[in-house]
Amino acid sequence: MKVLVLNCGSSSVKYKLFDMKTGSVSAQGGVERLGLRDSFLKITQPDGEKIVLEQYLPTHHDAIAFILDTMTKGKYATLSSLDRIKAVGHRIVHGGENFNKSVIIDERVIKGIEDCVEMAPLHNPANLEGIDTIKKLLPNVPQVAVFDTAFHQTMPEYAYMYGIPYNMYEKYKIRRYGFHGTSHRYVSQQVCEKLGIKPQGKKIITCHLGNGGSITAIKDGKSIDTSMGYTPLEGLIMGTRSGSIDPGVLTHLIEKENFSAHDLAVLLNKKSGVAGVSGISQDMRDLEAAAKEGNKRAKLALDMYVYSIVKHIGQYMAVLGGADIIVFTGGVGENQSNIRKNICDYFKYAGIEIDGEKNKVRGEFAVISTDKSKTIVAVVPTDEEYMIALDTLALLQR
Repeated sequence: MKVLVLNCGSSSVKYKLFDMKTGSVSAQGGVERLGLRDSFLKITQPDGEKIVLEQYLPTHHDAIAFILDTMTKGKYATLSSLDRIKAVGHRIVHGGENFNKSVIIDERVIKGIEDCVEMAPLHNPANLEGIDTIKKLLPNVPQVAVFDTAFHQTMPEYAYMYGIPYNMYEKYKIRRYGFHGTSHRYVSQQVCEKLGIKPQGKKIITCHLGNGGSITAIKDGKSIDTSMGYTPLEGLIMGTRSGSIDPGVLTHLIEKENFSAHDLAVLLNKKSGVAGVSGISQDMRDLEAAAKEGNKRAKLALDMYVYSIVKHIGQYMAVLGGADIIVFTGGVGENQSNIRKNICDYFKYAGIEIDGEKNKVRGEFAVISTDKSKTIVAVVPTDEEYMIALDTLALLQR
């Protein structure tokens, strides 16, 4: 059975086609620079080779149509017919309080996603365009919505509410939702599977670290707290996002710089984080290289990045009453051994020990803690697309 997974962003469309009998990837790639004259489709071949097909793709509809056409026709075809696609799973960024699990898409679900557009104005409209396009191009194929926010709907009220007047929640549903939920769910399940244990009774802290980053406290397989909030801006210092900041700073900037709401959004989301502090890059590899050459701001950005992660792990160890397992995932978490070491060194007081040799791993599952460590520390590559495909298959088999 072939399941197509789509991740429609504001200016991109990523895809993976899975053969669910084997769990293997039959095709993958993505359209980038959507809407611009130099847009293109990048295909990843089974041997890892990247093929770039330049094509002006003004809309999500055009992008998905081109992807489907490329999969079935010409030199890079991997399917004999679109009829081979039996279901499509969509990554949906924001489900608000409407959805606490993945669902088969119908008109009620579409309305629920539309209701959350205000909370994810860049992503939910693109997700909806993806759904609408599949309805038109593959009208008889069932579609499934998998929400970034769903996994965190198990947070208790005292964890997700903000200390603002309660009527703001009643009127606008302002509360913490959390994101990266599909990734946190996947790696927490994977680490238990790999270790041969059940999630029940286990206290797990998952660290999804990339250009965006979030940390989640998981107890008995359920999210009880997470670092991102009403938007993906709260929590850790990230590539270009500020992370948590004193709201008084924002009112000060409004007064001093005459910033509009848009100006603040651009500053905090696109011009801050380690890129804003360092003045160099949002890429940790660039920062590590610059720091080695003596660049003080690059070192400061790295120190701030690690420290913000340490603080959140410490908070969640307090909330959980300790941690049985800490998981690193995401582009940084899976590949940057120095950052993993620097984070874990803070927790030597708690009996956490990292094995230097084991920690050299990149992009594959490994337990990197010593046998004496009181907490298991593991690297678990995330695969949100496969999680979406699994949810899609499970819903169709009910």
